[in-house]
Amino acid sequence: MNARRALVLLACCAIVAPAGAETLNGALMLAYDNSPVLNSGRAGLRALDEKVPQARAGMRPRASANTFLGVQQNRNVQIQNETDIVDPTVPPGLVKSTQSGGSVPRSAGLSVEQPVFDGFKTQNATRAAETGVFAGRERLRLTEQRVLFSAVSAYMNVLRDTAALKLQENNVAVLAEQLRQTRERYLAGQITLTDIAQAEARLAAGQSLVGQARAALETSVGAYRQTIGVEPKKLSPGAAVDALLPKSRGEVERVAQAEHPVILAALHDADVADLDVKVIESDFMPKLSVVGNIFTQTNIGGIYNRNIGAMVGGRLNVPLYDGGLTSAQTREAKEVAGQRRLDVDVARADVIALVRANWGALQAAKTQIAAAQTQIAAAERALYGVREEAKAGQRTTLDILNAQQELLNARIGLIYAQRERVVASYAVLAAMGRLSTETLRLGEERYDPSVHFGQVKDSWGGTTTPDGR
Repeated sequence: MNARRALVLLACCAIVAPAGAETLNGALMLAYDNSPVLNSGRAGLRALDEKVPQARAGMRPRASANTFLGVQQNRNVQIQNETDIVDPTVPPGLVKSTQSGGSVPRSAGLSVEQPVFDGFKTQNATRAAETGVFAGRERLRLTEQRVLFSAVSAYMNVLRDTAALKLQENNVAVLAEQLRQTRERYLAGQITLTDIAQAEARLAAGQSLVGQARAALETSVGAYRQTIGVEPKKLSPGAAVDALLPKSRGEVERVAQAEHPVILAALHDADVADLDVKVIESDFMPKLSVVGNIFTQTNIGGIYNRNIGAMVGGRLNVPLYDGGLTSAQTREAKEVAGQRRLDVDVARADVIALVRANWGALQAAKTQIAAAQTQIAAAERALYGVREEAKAGQRTTLDILNAQQELLNARIGLIYAQRERVVASYAVLAAMGRLSTETLRLGEERYDPSVHFGQVKDSWGGTTTPDGR
């Protein structure tokens, strides 16, 4: 069996793929478009985009209006000299007069405040929010990689388990024929009942394995439906992506260090933590703003009184001492920033370990395929020889059954190795940070997170999202 035949054995054994059959790239695009995990990540990133206009609001004007409306009851008492009026309730020579009445006091005012200087808090908070968005984009890219890799695994698992089921079913048919021939030889007096029992036992074991293979296929089909969003029908062969991989592990590690989303997200997180320190330190600095007020008051403090006025002034706030709160917050932020820088080292180490594990799995799968090819060729020759020797009475029924089982195991081993070969190549691509629809050239329609960011980053108001919600 040559190398080309070996590479397509999995697909040929699994599913005959006519024109119009589902392809691996098509399944990846379905997962990319329909995955709830990926759609959830995109929604989370859009929410993160809103942190930028929230930060920029710190240096924008703030306006507020206030009104007051009420009911006021007034009673005015006056005492005056009046010699010709005698009132027993007042001293002689004085007169008390009382006036009562109601009024409706009301007021309205408009206040506008424009920050002028806030200790660079808004500037640093905006930079931190933008950097946080960049970190969120890297995490979305990581989610995309995981979704695509899960789709590859689900696709290849269906192919593998379908091929394994067909091999097990074919094995049952072969064992049934072997049992029939064994019974004929027994009737001819060539063998004993022991040979028939051995053939029957091996057939029963094969039927059990068919049930297990069918259950494994059902599990893989369920995972396919969960990951890709549709039921698998007729799947075309899956191929490795060796053309997209460097020739050496060292080059893979170099690319991973520069492009893997886990490392890039950790670097952005470290930058955010450094900027958070500056945001908190701004609370030590004075704040200056310009304040303007316009107001009108009627019946405030007396009936028919009215006051209209306007005021413009500057407000300066100089922090002196807050009980050590800002100092503690600053120290905490510095420790967090140090932790984030250490997280970068952790991310780099994790990625290197992932690259080496996946690269080793890929090389092992290549070796397994070559070994399985040799094993199948030898097992086929052995089975043929055992059958011919059995005809001459030199081999037993058990020898034939064992040879048949060895050939079956070799073929199933090749199927599993081919599956590992394809999946491991995608795993290496993911470890490099390049498992994406763009790298795989899966079409032009891709989600661009910068579109939503551009729509909201300079927003001054409004509660409607760019998509109309």
